[in-house]
Amino acid sequence: MRIALFGGTFDPVHLGHLAVARAAAEKFDLGRIYFAPADLPPHKQKRRLTHFQHRYAMLALATADDSRFVPSLLDAHTGQPNYSIETVRQLKSTLKKSDKLYFLIGIDAFKDISTWHKPVELLSEVEFIVVSRPGFSLAEVGRWLPKSLRPTDLMLRAMRRQQADGTIALMGATIHLLGEVRERVSSTQIRAAAHKSVKQLSRYVPPLVAEYIKKEHLYAGSIAAERDGAGSDKMLSFEEARPQGHAGRSHKNG
Repeated sequence: MRIALFGGTFDPVHLGHLAVARAAAEKFDLGRIYFAPADLPPHKQKRRLTHFQHRYAMLALATADDSRFVPSLLDAHTGQPNYSIETVRQLKSTLKKSDKLYFLIGIDAFKDISTWHKPVELLSEVEFIVVSRPGFSLAEVGRWLPKSLRPTDLMLRAMRRQQADGTIALMGATIHLLGEVRERVSSTQIRAAAHKSVKQLSRYVPPLVAEYIKKEHLYAGSIAAERDGAGSDKMLSFEEARPQGHAGRSHKNG
């Protein structure tokens, strides 16, 4: 089976995330995509996130009607920054030898790949699916790679006029480019709509997620109120599920 790991903060999961997952599943024939919300994302430790339990609950609601999508507890409550190399290795250890794992990521996040924890090892562990958008070339994607994996200047010049599409196969890294997914949603739009009706909020997130946001009063306060914890007092406990594995619902790999 072809499987993808889709990480991020998912604060909250929105229609853009789901559109990306569906497009990747269709183009690369993915049988399963694990949505793994990060408890402590290394690049966003200064940003206050909605409680992990809420973000996981919203993911469970958003993915419930697609059997290919599975909310994952891989990065739940580790107490340490969630490094992708460790998450990938943990997930690979549970898969069958016949399974193939991909790492699904947006192009804006991929721009910083060389600053990640052990990026060369990560790129050698798993093939990447990078969601592109207009304005980027293959040369830029190649230039963002760690220095030891970066194409030569001659190769980069040849790639400069090529749109970010297709596959870059290098010694130690394989990167598949997924064309633009036309479902643009930002967390700013969601926060601006959080105090509005479920119907209006559902323009950006699945209806069940919109209802959950309204019920739990998430994203409704000002930035100052969020900093003080307003709307985040209620917490759901998934602690008992943690030792049992990484998925939020039962499944079999294969």
